[in-house]
Amino acid sequence: MSTHAAVILAAGKGTRMNSRTPKVLHQVCGTEMLCLVGEAARQAGLAPVAVVVPQDSGLIESALGSEVSYVTQKEQLGTGHAVLQAEKLMKTVDNILVMYGDVPLVNANTLKQMMKRHDETEACITLLTSTLVNPTGLGRIIRDPSGTITAIVEEQEADAQTRSIREINSGFYCFRGPWLWKHLNGLPPSKKGEVFLTDLVALASLQGMQIESILSEDAYETMGVNNRVQLAEAETVMRQRIREHWMMSGVSMPDPSSVYIDHTVELGQDTIILPNTHITGRTQVGEACRIGPNSMISDSSIGNGCDVLSSVIRDSHLDDNVDVGPFSHIRGGSHLGQGVHVGTSAEIKNSRLGPDTKMGHFSYMGDAHLGKNVNIAAGAITCNFDGENKNETYIGDDVFVGCDTMLVAPVTMGKGSATGAGSVVTKDVAENTLVVGVPAKELPKKPKSVKEPNS
Repeated sequence: MSTHAAVILAAGKGTRMNSRTPKVLHQVCGTEMLCLVGEAARQAGLAPVAVVVPQDSGLIESALGSEVSYVTQKEQLGTGHAVLQAEKLMKTVDNILVMYGDVPLVNANTLKQMMKRHDETEACITLLTSTLVNPTGLGRIIRDPSGTITAIVEEQEADAQTRSIREINSGFYCFRGPWLWKHLNGLPPSKKGEVFLTDLVALASLQGMQIESILSEDAYETMGVNNRVQLAEAETVMRQRIREHWMMSGVSMPDPSSVYIDHTVELGQDTIILPNTHITGRTQVGEACRIGPNSMISDSSIGNGCDVLSSVIRDSHLDDNVDVGPFSHIRGGSHLGQGVHVGTSAEIKNSRLGPDTKMGHFSYMGDAHLGKNVNIAAGAITCNFDGENKNETYIGDDVFVGCDTMLVAPVTMGKGSATGAGSVVTKDVAENTLVVGVPAKELPKKPKSVKEPNS
């Protein structure tokens, strides 16, 4: 029998988002809200995790994956009705923590504290409450003179005195499993036919059951997201948390407010992130790097000691001690070896540059394989697309590609070969050969001078 499990409610329509995307799949710092809630549940040690979804749940299941179980709420008949859909799956669970998929800032440590209080007091219900948020529109926690919780009153049903209460219900509950299923099935529906979890608090109080709570110390972790204004607020809070985490871990940010780092990013010690830099997706940045200003890196791996100045890197890998920019673009599928230099306004697409290769400004390498210690001079490009197919270029070690050279793929340049400025290479070049011209041809070797015999 499981000790603590989670039920995450994610079947709401979220009409105030005005979106074709399910509300819980809107992202905060690059991760879907529902995924952030699920991650908090797993970090808190809750298992199994059941997610209550609407009938058309393909997008949700695709985002969350198979680490959780899914139950369907066919009709939107209140929070109590939503939890009931998980009864069969959770029938043997001792304690059930009910969570909401649109509360992305909840902290795993808070969930652990809830479970600890619930276990230590042997409570029937343990609530997460807050006094730090604006109570407007939220349910108020009602306590008797001894401080015991007796009910939750929704604002629309509250009188002026009740509305003056600052302590609000977050919507997070920890229930004793057997008690929950016994009484949730018998709750009377509202006039609209909906069943609400809040009614269980008053019922437990009437039965003399133990009701406990913990008070959130974070003004934002209980904030639900119902529209795009609140989504932006959650994004702001999460970004600040992320920046503070990395700065405390040894990453420098001279102007943190201008830096955007996603939830899934990893940063190494002694790296500096300069202003107006965006690091997104599943990006990993090594130690002692200098990123920015004005750089964008997404879904890429950056080695130690790299310098990315005012450039864009997407879906690519940089080994150690690579420098890029300014104003260059490293596109998907590229791999830059150790010590590679990419200059100003260069572009690389789906190409591999070997160690210590230098690529000058205003140059382009697409679908190319470069060896080590290659020099790509200014304006040199691979002509990789023939109108139908993307063709590959192979450049061996120690090759020198002169300024404004065009390498018309498919083509190979052998080890130690070179091109003169402005060459158009349409045929393979042998090792240690210099080609020049349009089309490029091997430069004739000068005949050896013949000495006249002594007279």
